[in-house]
Amino acid sequence: MGSLESGIPLKKSSLFGPQLSRKEKNPFSHRFRSSFSRLLFKKLDYVQWICTVVVFLCLVVVFQMFLPGSVVENAGEESLKAVGMRSDNLFHFGDFDKLVLDIGEDAVFLPRISEKFRRGGDVDLFNHSVQHFGFRKPQLALVFGELLVDSQQLLVVTIASALLETGYEIQVFSLQDGPGHNVWRNLRVPITVIRTCDKRNNSVDWLNYDGIIVSSLEAKGAFSCFLQEPFKSIPLIWILHENALAYRSRKYATNGQIELLNDWRRVFNRSTVVVFPNYALPMIYSTFDARNFYVIPGSPAEALEAEAFMALQKDNLRVNMGYGPEDLIIAIVGSQFLYKGMWLGHAIVLRALEPLLADFVLNKDNSSAQLRVIVHSGELTNNYSVALETMAHSLKYPRGVIEHIAGDLNADSVLGAADVVIYGSFLEEQSFPEILIRAMSFEKPIIAPDVPMIRKYVDDRVNGYLFPKDNIRVLRQILLKVISKGKISPLARNIASIGRSTAKNLMVSEAIDGYASLLQNILRLPSEVAPPKAVSEIPSNVKEQWQWHLFEAVPNMTYQNRALGSNTFLDKYEDQWNHSQKNRSTTTVAASDTFVYSIWEEEKYTQLAITKKRREDEELKDRTEQSHGTWEDVYKNAKRIDRLKNDLHERDEGELERTGQPLCIYEPYFGEGSWPFLHQKSLYRGVGVSGKGRRPGRDDVDAPSRLPLLNNGYYRDLLGEYGAFLAIANRIDRLHKNAWIGFQSWRATAKKASLSRTAENALLDAIQSKRYGDALYFWVRMDMDLRNPLQKDFWSFCDAINAGNCKFAFSSAMRRMYGLKDDMDSLPPMPVDGDTWSVMHSWALPSRSFLEFVMFSRMFVDALDAQMYDEHHSTGHCSLSLSKDKHCYSRLLEVVVNVWAYHSARRMVFVDPETGLMQEQHKFKSRRGQMWIKWFSYTTLKSMDEDLAELSDSEDPSRRWLWPSTGEVFWQGVYERERSLRHKEKEKRKQKSIEKQTRMRKRHRQQVIGKYIKPPPDVETSNTSVLAS
Repeated sequence: MGSLESGIPLKKSSLFGPQLSRKEKNPFSHRFRSSFSRLLFKKLDYVQWICTVVVFLCLVVVFQMFLPGSVVENAGEESLKAVGMRSDNLFHFGDFDKLVLDIGEDAVFLPRISEKFRRGGDVDLFNHSVQHFGFRKPQLALVFGELLVDSQQLLVVTIASALLETGYEIQVFSLQDGPGHNVWRNLRVPITVIRTCDKRNNSVDWLNYDGIIVSSLEAKGAFSCFLQEPFKSIPLIWILHENALAYRSRKYATNGQIELLNDWRRVFNRSTVVVFPNYALPMIYSTFDARNFYVIPGSPAEALEAEAFMALQKDNLRVNMGYGPEDLIIAIVGSQFLYKGMWLGHAIVLRALEPLLADFVLNKDNSSAQLRVIVHSGELTNNYSVALETMAHSLKYPRGVIEHIAGDLNADSVLGAADVVIYGSFLEEQSFPEILIRAMSFEKPIIAPDVPMIRKYVDDRVNGYLFPKDNIRVLRQILLKVISKGKISPLARNIASIGRSTAKNLMVSEAIDGYASLLQNILRLPSEVAPPKAVSEIPSNVKEQWQWHLFEAVPNMTYQNRALGSNTFLDKYEDQWNHSQKNRSTTTVAASDTFVYSIWEEEKYTQLAITKKRREDEELKDRTEQSHGTWEDVYKNAKRIDRLKNDLHERDEGELERTGQPLCIYEPYFGEGSWPFLHQKSLYRGVGVSGKGRRPGRDDVDAPSRLPLLNNGYYRDLLGEYGAFLAIANRIDRLHKNAWIGFQSWRATAKKASLSRTAENALLDAIQSKRYGDALYFWVRMDMDLRNPLQKDFWSFCDAINAGNCKFAFSSAMRRMYGLKDDMDSLPPMPVDGDTWSVMHSWALPSRSFLEFVMFSRMFVDALDAQMYDEHHSTGHCSLSLSKDKHCYSRLLEVVVNVWAYHSARRMVFVDPETGLMQEQHKFKSRRGQMWIKWFSYTTLKSMDEDLAELSDSEDPSRRWLWPSTGEVFWQGVYERERSLRHKEKEKRKQKSIEKQTRMRKRHRQQVIGKYIKPPPDVETSNTSVLAS
């Protein structure tokens, strides 16, 4: 947010009596003090001395209780006899607890983002000495919640009018239409009403704009667009003038609504800069501090709200507040910050007002005119009333003259009822106090101290009065001139009238210069954009006043109250949030129950199917012949089933329809923000270049899983949509089964340049009939591109979008790629023959030709990377951009397909995206003598590809080299090495088998230990006879 630096405090002097010097020159005083000291230490013992010190400390504590920074609880009613206190909201809605900004007397707000501007200011993109081609103006998008007629709309209209004069082009977007529509129409600014901003209904390509300015809390719904890729990196300024969210954030934290608090934090974190109109708002919004807070003073809100308040109250204000019509009311106001020296300024003013008491007669019935002094402060406690009561008693003010009214919401009532407004704060502030602007807008004479920030806008005795802050005598003299015989003098009324006209257009120039300078600091304009005028060159006539006349032309104009509108919006948003949370919890429970039931049903059907299959197998087991193969056959069958297991997947309808089509068009995308621009038909298939943000329920290609290089965020951003080409080409036979392949950028759909149904049918008919043979069909023309309104030739356009270094980078990459000498011409000619070229990666060609193009592209990208990697990776700077750019190569790679198609002798056919009519570009007759066919032939590229593959086998694996990571690495040696490895494995298995058989033949057989021999029958008979005998 910022930092608070304390300096030297204000010098405080005595106000209620003559000030005594610390050094007495009278020697008698020295003798008296010495005698008193001796008496003190001789006559008083230590116990009495300690009691004296304790009593003195108690008196100090009691006095400290009356200071505004202290806390006093249970102050009795008797302490408020001389000073009345009111803290209720007299004429306003809402009851908020105000934050007390207790700061040092010389506190200074230093935006941290300013340091970032200073550190990042290495290149001034708005400097006209930097090469800009000026093909288009910088584009700004202004986003509103509703086109109302209010102070913030008037502020943005005034700023936009000045920006239009400096060379910007502006487009207005609003979530709801309103009476402010006519204001923008009178400025000739196009207006688009976007009802919602979600993944399905977003219809705006925000990348068309160099910057976005969001106004007010009500535009929060539009942030859902900017929180999604690919729109996260667009510079965004959020103008926030409301304080309602800051006060409610404390309630969110107390009630445990952390998710709601984090939802708002995401909005603050997404904003590049959050702009406040004063230096108090950044402090009360410190809960959301993301180091991006910035202050640009200046707003018509004070003048508008004062005018609306007086029109509402008219003559009833004093009566409602309890004052008489003839009373002289003097309002003492101060800074919106609470600091310890605040009471000092109020005491000086009260002492200067003492002579006025003599002009008013005190009556018990208050029948005559009375002097009323209102001290207004933003503090809502009654502590300060106690301090004021002490001051009034010391200055001998009668009871009831001084009244303390607290609360910022009561400021309009105090200023509207007052006759004179005195600014009683001596704090050195960084901007002109808003309460003084409001007092001047109420046409009240203002009297303020002569400090630099006030002196800058208030001319003494012209539109206000100034007095030295340390001179009460001058303040008394001013009061006697302003108030004569209990009435406001005619001169003071004339000065107040001039002050009102001054306040109506105060700080217009500062606001316009502030926003213009801020845009210069955060915008990173491409090289084809013409820089706007410098801040010093803004015409003075557009900085003289707010654009009141544009709003006065609105029929039935009524100004909307900003505070009322912001609180109403927050109430509605909180209700929607709570309702969505309840629905989410209910849906989660229902979804969980449904999920469990579906799992149970699926398991039941699976078990039934398994049981049925087992029964059928058992019944058929005895009826069929069982083939008894070897274990080696079983092993091979099992391995084959494992290999096919990954290919057995359920194919959706889109994949089945694409199988019989000759063409498949791939649409690369980077995040959820591009989903609404992707097609749902079977002719198209999405390619998620990033691992996140893939569409659920679609068979989109996951590019990082096909090409691991895209898991590296550096190269993913560097290559852009070109990374999808490399991912599709890597092992293309496993993914792409069609004879032709095409690509279409989602941004072409956003620009209404995608193929219509008629054009799709015409393209398919031309492909199937082979009308143009091996050709490149494209449907987004270079001469119709918004970046090329002057219809420049190929290389001029390429230079314009690449900071003037396209030809140099292309020729250097070609020399490195082909190994040419530096003095050779390596820039392929792209003649100007009246035809056009392809842009935005929207084309189609045969799949075989696509692989040839990718073969050339891989070598070209590798040469380009070797040329620029060191500087770009270390510093972020790239010769193809004027500033730090993570998409360095993407704009150059956008036009490479034209160079390859032209010089490889491919036909180039433009297809009208609306009607489907086809027109051949750059016919062969006009190309004679211009094409570098030898450099771009398939034979040359294939040999170069094989050489690089062979080199990658022998290179050190630790060397940083991009080419092997961009696709397949294959050459004849790889095939031979794989065949050799297979042969070695086969020989190894054969040798193992032979060794096994040899071991089986030569294995040692164990000898028979013994054998049982059955005895002959006669032996058995003789034995039997012997036994019998």
